[in-house]
Amino acid sequence: MMSTTSFSKKPLALESTEPAVTPPPPTGNTTFAKKPKLGKSKKREIPEGLWTKCPKCSTMVFDKELDENLKVCTHCQYHFPVGAPERIHSLVETCTFEEVDADITSVDVLSFTGAASYTSQLDKYRKSTGLKDAVITGIGKIGEHRVAMGVMDFSFLGGSMGSVVGEKLTRLIEAATEKGLPIIIISTSGGARMYEGMFSLMQMAKTCGALAYHAKARLPYLSVLTDPTTAGVMASYASVGDLIIAEPGAMIGFAGPRVIKDTTQSELPPGFQTAEFLLDHGLIDSIVPRKEMKSRLIEYLNFLTAGQKYPSAA
Repeated sequence: MMSTTSFSKKPLALESTEPAVTPPPPTGNTTFAKKPKLGKSKKREIPEGLWTKCPKCSTMVFDKELDENLKVCTHCQYHFPVGAPERIHSLVETCTFEEVDADITSVDVLSFTGAASYTSQLDKYRKSTGLKDAVITGIGKIGEHRVAMGVMDFSFLGGSMGSVVGEKLTRLIEAATEKGLPIIIISTSGGARMYEGMFSLMQMAKTCGALAYHAKARLPYLSVLTDPTTAGVMASYASVGDLIIAEPGAMIGFAGPRVIKDTTQSELPPGFQTAEFLLDHGLIDSIVPRKEMKSRLIEYLNFLTAGQKYPSAA
């Protein structure tokens, strides 16, 4: 009888584990240091009323520097919109401007209703702008010249010309004709005021009729066009001045580019509604930067009133 032989089981080489790949044996301390969380970086907030971004060159301009430069960008000379009170302050001599017809206000003659009523719109803009309508009229001095001046403000319903705007300008022109004064009207407008329908369109004829009597008296009228001056205002008193002056880059025209293109069925030249284009094609007489406006107006008035000052030289 053969004796039983016992064999020990030998592990195969394939089953052996390599020390380099074998994970470390578990220990009691298995915690890892946590990675610190990165906090959200806070944006630096620029206080309001200190800096203004130029829409043309995207430069941040210090507001105090902008005000000292009459709201003209110091880098690209872009002319920011200016309200009527600020513009009057920059042109007339100190404490010489006397406003006239300041209490005339618009009324809702047609009982206009739509997305918002005319009355609610008037109340809204009177509170936000501090103005009673889109134009300020009065008599003041520019240099040595006493002039009648009307200054429009685009911030009030887009400078639209309603019955009050037309009436105030007409009364100003008639007073200037009676007193023998030159007239300066600084325009900025989107056109006639739709809330008043035909009543607003009638102001085009009324203002031009008053200017015709003023011209018959051989008195000068200077029309200053600022950005933008369009539609009914441009088609009436803004375009009949003895001298028509514009600020650099001002948009000037009657209808918008899309309407003109669809009507004429033709391609429009680039920049055809800018002051520079219109100067090249003879519609306006001069482009005057805002900082030079007062001195140039004085020069023009000196020239246009020379015959009145010295009748023998006429």
